[in-house]
Amino acid sequence: MSKLTIPYGRQDINADDIAAVVDVLRSEWLTQGPAVPAFEEAIATLCHADYAVAVNSATSALHLACLALNVGPGDTVWTTPNTFVASANCARYCGAEVDFVDIDPDTWCISVAALAHKLAIHDAAGKSLPKVLIPVHFAGQSCDMKAIAELGIRYGFSIIEDASHAIGSTYAGEPVGSCQYSDITVLSFHPVKIITAGEGGMALTNNAALAKHMAMLRSHGITRDINEMTGPSQGPWYYEQLELGMNYRMTDIHAALGLSQSRKLGEFVEQRNQLVARYDAALRHLPIRRQSLPAETRSAHHLYVIRVDAAHHADIFNALRMQEIGVNLHYFPVHLQPYYRQLGFGEGHCPHAEAYFKEAISLPLFASMSLQQQDQVIDAVSAAIENIQT
Repeated sequence: MSKLTIPYGRQDINADDIAAVVDVLRSEWLTQGPAVPAFEEAIATLCHADYAVAVNSATSALHLACLALNVGPGDTVWTTPNTFVASANCARYCGAEVDFVDIDPDTWCISVAALAHKLAIHDAAGKSLPKVLIPVHFAGQSCDMKAIAELGIRYGFSIIEDASHAIGSTYAGEPVGSCQYSDITVLSFHPVKIITAGEGGMALTNNAALAKHMAMLRSHGITRDINEMTGPSQGPWYYEQLELGMNYRMTDIHAALGLSQSRKLGEFVEQRNQLVARYDAALRHLPIRRQSLPAETRSAHHLYVIRVDAAHHADIFNALRMQEIGVNLHYFPVHLQPYYRQLGFGEGHCPHAEAYFKEAISLPLFASMSLQQQDQVIDAVSAAIENIQT
């Protein structure tokens, strides 16, 4: 297969980013130096959060978030099936059960109505309620967090926002990541996301105890703080492992790149919004559906997804790939993955997510996308759909 000329997403790296990484390479610190806390402080400030814990991936951040909230065997975590598998796997790492709540047919994020209904049914029947809910801000669009938080108070569950798609987005006038309606928010810095650290993630919170716990767990559960030790320190070299933690640390190399990228967050989000507006205008005449964006939100537009007639989905997808347009599909419903089928899930569990999957195509979208590249995509999409119609 020939190389795809226009990918669905890619990083935007400039000379400032390269210089920031080179500075670290020339310094005395490659792993846990000053760049990591500087990156944490910058993201916490951008997102209006009190604390930030940088790690080596968003998957690691989700795992740490579950551990910090004491998720374990006998507990249940609910999330949405329209996401990457990590949003569910993090609970399984802790030995917990997972269940899925269907998506809203218009926003493609978790459905508040479906969540409220499922909670009421489980509560009335005496069935297990979630210890933690993980709503996913799909494609950069925030879920209705105020309504979700109200349900959390009523039914007693904690909330981890999976905002891997959504740094730079806003909800009700506040940046996504402010944790105004959640316990912890998780961000991703993978190369196809809004900003990149090469690879990496971050957990944001306004709870000092949660932040401290996650910071210790990311580094083997080890402390060098004499105030946390079980006995007197035996010297400046001494440390104690208090819990079974992991090596989820972010390096200074990655943090330096992320810090440099964070200074361009507003620019990247504005470029993505302009490209989305241009897509909307150019594709308006076609028989497609686009994501609904509620008035109280502003999306960072990690993805631009269209929905086409399910009967022609594969034909349109393949026609675009043949034109070297790097379309993709986000996502295959998690509950239909073989691993989760083995746990008892199957078709019909989340019908809206299953219908979405049969119709969705992610078109190329990235901050450095040229208008010529976008025109090439627009022309190819128009031709593919019009050919089907004729």
